[in-house]
Parts: sequence; C-alpha cells; structure tokens
Amino acid sequence: MPELPEVEVTRRSLTEQMVDAVVHEARLGKSLRWPLGCTEASLAGRVVGALQRRGKYLWMPLSARPMAAATEDAGGLLLHLGMSGSLAFGRDLVPAGAHDHFELTTSRGTLRLTDPRRFGAVIWSSGPGDARAAKLLSALGYEPFDPSFDGPQFHRLLKVRRAPIKAVLLAGQVIVGVGNIYASEVLFRAGIDPRLRSNRISQARAHRLLAAIRQTLERAIALGGSTLRDFRDAYGSAGAFQAEALVYGRAGLPCPNCGAPIRRLEQGQRATYFCARCQRR
Repeated sequence: MPELPEVEVTRRSLTEQMVDAVVHEARLGKSLRWPLGCTEASLAGRVVGALQRRGKYLWMPLSARPMAAATEDAGGLLLHLGMSGSLAFGRDLVPAGAHDHFELTTSRGTLRLTDPRRFGAVIWSSGPGDARAAKLLSALGYEPFDPSFDGPQFHRLLKVRRAPIKAVLLAGQVIVGVGNIYASEVLFRAGIDPRLRSNRISQARAHRLLAAIRQTLERAIALGGSTLRDFRDAYGSAGAFQAEALVYGRAGLPCPNCGAPIRRLEQGQRATYFCARCQRR
C-alpha cells in the first residue's frame, strides 16, 4: 500500500508541473470507494493549485473558473491511492486501460489514477475542512514532521493505548505515515520489540522511536519511496528504499547489528520483521 513517503513523492512529482494548469475535462471509469460528488463537466475550466498532503491523502485545490458565477465556490479533489493505486501525469500517456479509473486532462497534461483493486478515492469537496473531507481526515494523527509534535507529547499518547506498538503505529491515530514496511524499520532502529504494549514504552524510548520515524521516513522520501509491486511516482519512476531495508523482507538473514537471524511474525494479518536480540520488550 502506498504510505506517506510514496504519497509525498507523488505530491512533489506533480506539484511543479500541475500548478496553474487549467482543467479541460474529467473522465470517470469504474466506480471507486466513494462517488466523485460532482459532475465531471463541473471541473472543466478550473485552475489547479499547489497540491497538499495530509497523511496518505492528497488535496488538489481547484479554483473557480475565471468567468464563473459568483455563487460558484472554490474547492478541490481529495485523492487516495488505496491499496495499490498510483498517479501518472504526462502529455503522451498510453490509452486508458481497464484499471484506469479517473483522468483529469489539463493544459499541462493528463493526470490518471490507476488502481487495480479500486480501493482508491477521488472526492470533490469545498475544502479540506468540509463534512465530506473531514469524515476521512478527522481521525488522523499528527504529521511526523510537525515541529509542534515532540517526544513528551508522543509518549503521553502512547501511554493511553494498550495495543502492541506496531499496531498503534499502523493505526495512524497517534502519528500518520508509518506503514507496514516502515513500522518494522523504525522499531528496529529504536530497539523496540514490535509486540511490546504501547503503554509500557518509557519516555526515553518514545523519544528514540519518534526520532527513528522521522529519520526513516525522510530517507524513504529521498529514495522515492518503496516499490514492492505497483508503486511508481507520477513519471513512472520506482522507489528504492526497499533496497536499504534493514529487517523488512529479510527473514532468516543475519541482523545487520548482531548477526542473529531476522524473525518474521504475523500481527493483525500483516508481516512483521524484527531482531529478537536487538529489539527488547
């Protein structure tokens, strides 16, 4: 599933090319998780603003058409890549296929959402704070790079949760963006067993964990995210972080720190990789 690094890489790869582009037309294919919420024709003539990210969602502002009626408000599209979606952008895309479910043709090129499982979303909203968008965004935790979010605050939020720390990270209600690959990696870097209950993590370990989250996600963004199967950025480039993973996907191989074999276990139907010697409860 595309996580925060992949979505941030996508946002950056789109923003420079799409800002100030004028929408010519929109096309919907098969239905996604939620209806678009407006007619395709109503998007024509709108102007694309700077893309923003909240967790794994992208917000694409679409300002009102220059000659629109005074009652026509600005708004935008909230996009989610689902389990296996990706966005492509260009002037010479190949003809749309069976898994291409949304296209936005603009004066700069065409934006296309490809999503084989159709768990993604494209939703019209009058703003990130309106009811349709807020329903999806309101439960999200802190952004990992929010300068106002610090170790003591992170620790206080962890202390009121009894689930295993990896499950708490994946839930995204405390901090967003730590997907399955990155959860295994940050817990290894912080020396924390993924099975440890969240409320048993000390303040010092919470500080180390927050630092590991930031360092790991920064590195993943710099490497274009992770590509295990489907993910590509808006120009078709695959991510490379998976090649630097210290534990993820390395079951049976030696730990890079101590040489003990990396172990694999299932948590919430998701694979977890860790070193039982380096990561303590």
